[in-house]
Amino acid sequence: MAIILDSLLPLSRPTLPARLSTPFPPPASCLCTRRNQSFQAFSIPRRNAMALIVSTYIFSEVGLHDNIAFAEPSVGFREYIDTFDGYSLKYPQNWIQVRGAGADIFFRDPYVLDENLSVELSSPSSSRYKTVEDLGPPEEAGKKVLKQYLTEFMSTRLGVRRESNILSTSSKVADDGKLYYQIEVNIKSYANTNELAVMPQDRVPRLEWNRRYLSVLGVENNRLYELRLQTPESVFVEEENDLRQVMDSFRVNKVAG
Repeated sequence: MAIILDSLLPLSRPTLPARLSTPFPPPASCLCTRRNQSFQAFSIPRRNAMALIVSTYIFSEVGLHDNIAFAEPSVGFREYIDTFDGYSLKYPQNWIQVRGAGADIFFRDPYVLDENLSVELSSPSSSRYKTVEDLGPPEEAGKKVLKQYLTEFMSTRLGVRRESNILSTSSKVADDGKLYYQIEVNIKSYANTNELAVMPQDRVPRLEWNRRYLSVLGVENNRLYELRLQTPESVFVEEENDLRQVMDSFRVNKVAG
């Protein structure tokens, strides 16, 4: 069962993404079906340009003067709680869920198609994790995360080259008392403009994409949980605060039974 709760937040106060919580003011609710999962929505649009256009139009219509200072719009979030597998997270309220993407859950930005999040879980039958420290210190975990990304992005095309860097690794104890690792990496993909050219000077490498990958690792129920965020570096500059709120919201929870 899923519950959707909506509320309007002030534009000047950014809030966190959210499958269940109680926003303010008191929301209207409706019931829909999916296994034991819940959602919550804060209904503030996220695209700064559109918000500025709409805000400008509204203020001009009511006859306000040029010295009005516009507040930066806040992003809205929904909360996704999976009581079956035991995790929760918050995500931008206008992102859409994509089914059949291979992950346990997958959401993406409907406008920036390279921007998405997913959750990966280790198999309950083949893993016996007790703590995220079983991966070693954050630095070692970061190397494993980067290696996994590069394996997944391996290409058989001629002239394709990947550059990668671990930008940061850290650990923190969240408000649930559990230890989490946070990993950030950058990966760039280059491809030759003419991979079949005979002369090296005719095979000019060009940048295909430049992305930031953010991972949060946690352990519960003898399983390793990984929240993955992917975004173009150019978009990360604009939306860093929102994406870090998504990272900070990730929790792993004990499954009953």
